[in-house]
Amino acid sequence: MTTIASAVLAVNVGSSSVKCALFSVDAEPRPLARQTLEGVASSCITRLSEWVDQQTSHSPLAAIGHRIVHGGPRYHTPQRVTPAILEVLRQLIPFAPNHLPDEIAVIEALGRSQPAAPQIVCFDTAFHAALPDVARRLPIPETYDAQGVRRYGFHGLSFAFLMYELERVAGPEAAGGRIVLAHLGNGSSLAAVHERRSIDTTMAFTPIGGVMMSTRSGDLDPGVATYIARTEGLSPDQIEDLLSHRAGLLGVSGTTSDMRTLLEREAGDPRCRLAVTMYAYSIKKAIGAFAAALGGLDTLVFSGGIGEHAPAVRARICDGLAFLGVQVDAQRNAANAPVISPSASRVVVRVIPTDEELMIARAVCGVLGEP
Repeated sequence: MTTIASAVLAVNVGSSSVKCALFSVDAEPRPLARQTLEGVASSCITRLSEWVDQQTSHSPLAAIGHRIVHGGPRYHTPQRVTPAILEVLRQLIPFAPNHLPDEIAVIEALGRSQPAAPQIVCFDTAFHAALPDVARRLPIPETYDAQGVRRYGFHGLSFAFLMYELERVAGPEAAGGRIVLAHLGNGSSLAAVHERRSIDTTMAFTPIGGVMMSTRSGDLDPGVATYIARTEGLSPDQIEDLLSHRAGLLGVSGTTSDMRTLLEREAGDPRCRLAVTMYAYSIKKAIGAFAAALGGLDTLVFSGGIGEHAPAVRARICDGLAFLGVQVDAQRNAANAPVISPSASRVVVRVIPTDEELMIARAVCGVLGEP
C-alpha cells in the first residue's frame, strides 16, 4: 500500500483515560509513539491536541481512527466520519450515554485541530455482530427488539486483537477452538468464541451489564433498579449514574474501585476482601456458563489491566474450575507468563496483553488502502 503521509493516529477514549498512539501507514502498522492521558475525555482534549501537534510537527497525519463503543444495529465495519455519520452517532447516544458524548466531542475537536486528516470510526460492537439469535435476543417483547434493544456486546477491538494474537502465538487450530476471552479492567467482559466467531458475551445492551466491574454493577435483578428509583425518587439518568459510577467494586468496598488498592487492603478490611471475592466469583461463573455454551473449553485468555497484571485475581478466578480442565501453575502465574497453566493441562490458560490502538490503526490503514 502506498504511504500517503507519515502516520495514523489511533484514539481510544475510555471511562477514565484517553489512550492515543501513532502508527506507520502500512499493511501491518508499526507503533511510532504512545501516550495515555489520565482523566475524563473533556479534560484530555487540549492535551491530546498538543501531543499530536508535538509528534507530527514535520508532516501531516494520514488519518485519525477512533474506537466507538456502540455501532447500534447498523454499523459493523469501520466508517469514514461524515456529517451523516456524526448525526447517526448522536442518535445512538441513548444506547451508550456514558460513552458516546465524550467520543463525539473528541472527534469534533480533532476535526477542528486536524481538518486535513480524514477520520474513521471503528465500532466496539462489531466483533459480536454475528451473535446467534439465542444469545442476541433479549427476553422482552418483539417491538423492543425491532427498535434495536438487543445484546450487542463490547470490548470488540480488544477481543479481535486477542484472537489475532492467539493465532499468531498458538496457531490456527487453537484459534479455531473453544475459547473464552476475558477482558478484565475498569470495564470487564468475557466472550465465548467458537470457530473464530463470538457466540455469546457477558455485556448486553449497554456496557453496564454482565460481570461485576470497577464502578459498574454488572447484571442485576431489574427490580433492584425500579425499587431504588421508587424509594429514592431517582430519575432514569440518576439510576444510570448510580449503576455506572457508584456500584461494582467501589459500591461494595465503599472506598475504592482500584483493584491494586483493594488487594493491598483486603487483609484488614472485610469490605475490600468481599469486593475482590465477588469480582472473581462473577468472572468464574461466566467462564463456567460459557464453557457450557461452547460444549467444553480449550483455551482461556486473560487480558486487560486486571487480567494482565493481577495474578492473585486470576488464581481466584481459576480456583475451582479444575472440573473444566482449568489449572494454574503458581510460579508461571506469579510471573505473568504468557502461558500460566501447567504443560499437561487440558485447557491452556494464557495472558495476552491487548492492543486496541493497533486494531484501530489496522482498520484505518485498511480503509485508506481501499480504491
